[in-house]
Amino acid sequence: MKSPILVFSVLMIVVIVGAVALRVDFQGFSTRSSPTTPERLAARMARRWAVPRAMRDTPNPVSCSDAVWAESRAHFADHCASCHANDGSGDTEIGRNLYPPAPDMRLADTQRLTDGELYWIIENGIRLTGMPAWGDGSDHDLATWKLVHFIRHLRELTPDQFEAMRSLNPRSPAELREEQEDRHFLNGTNVDTLPEQPHQHH
Repeated sequence: MKSPILVFSVLMIVVIVGAVALRVDFQGFSTRSSPTTPERLAARMARRWAVPRAMRDTPNPVSCSDAVWAESRAHFADHCASCHANDGSGDTEIGRNLYPPAPDMRLADTQRLTDGELYWIIENGIRLTGMPAWGDGSDHDLATWKLVHFIRHLRELTPDQFEAMRSLNPRSPAELREEQEDRHFLNGTNVDTLPEQPHQHH
């Protein structure tokens, strides 16, 4: 006798594939449109299935402290905020245009995940989404465990901490040049003589 869970999973896959196929047939397969309900469900299922069972119940081995909180804020601002925003909302140009969009990590869909699930997702990414793998893929990357604490405390960010994070965000060549022009303008220097900023590749 087949497992009811297996039968349900197969049926869900058939429904999702059918819905996506119909949408593609009528609208194409652009990332500009919002994900459908079946696609959102599929993304949640993929995230759940991506994490090995043993990892789901792994507790965070790093104790939260003021130092860990500060270090994780700086790490997040420099490495993660381009997609996820400093406050974890996902409200950035990149985050909004991913498919599916970067989630608001302050909400229950992310916060109900276990520490082990959050860690594994950061370390290993999720296929068929914009979430890449970071770290070395091990289960003992302390920097990643500290980021898990950051995600847990997103709602505790103060205005001063948020502003400090903004100063650590990566800047584009255009932003760097604008800052340079502002400094030279205030100092009375001719901005037309500034060298062009080299293009950065990520």
